[in-house]
Amino acid sequence: MNFTMRHKISLLILVSLFVSFNGYSIYPDAILGKWYNAEKTSIIQIYKSGNSYNGKIVWLKEVTRNGKPRTDENNSDEKLRARLLMGMEMLSGFSFEDNQWENGKIYDPRKGETYSCTIKMLDPNKLEVRGYVGISMFGKSTIWTKAD
Repeated sequence: MNFTMRHKISLLILVSLFVSFNGYSIYPDAILGKWYNAEKTSIIQIYKSGNSYNGKIVWLKEVTRNGKPRTDENNSDEKLRARLLMGMEMLSGFSFEDNQWENGKIYDPRKGETYSCTIKMLDPNKLEVRGYVGISMFGKSTIWTKAD
């Protein structure tokens, strides 16, 4: 098969279009910003500290319970049950590897437990947040959406 220059250029254009429509570039700081949790009951601001990506609660749908600021009442550590949910760090220690954020921890205040976690960006406005104990295969994923 003899390709002319016109055929080569056409093929190059087709390959370029295929690549540009099938994906987008993920860069380490793409995760920075404010994200709604799956239930839209809180907003978590993801920030960078050194080489680590972390996240804290910056908005709650229900800031108070029984007229008092909501606390970490379900924490398995009794000493931490009085700490406020607002401003609490719930993501910690993530690093960017292989187009995702790995090796981090997520704290679930509803259960009062901390899990290993990975975060994948599905598109610029959606994150897949997967918490697990031991092996990622046996974990649970939720989708967070951009709040900015």
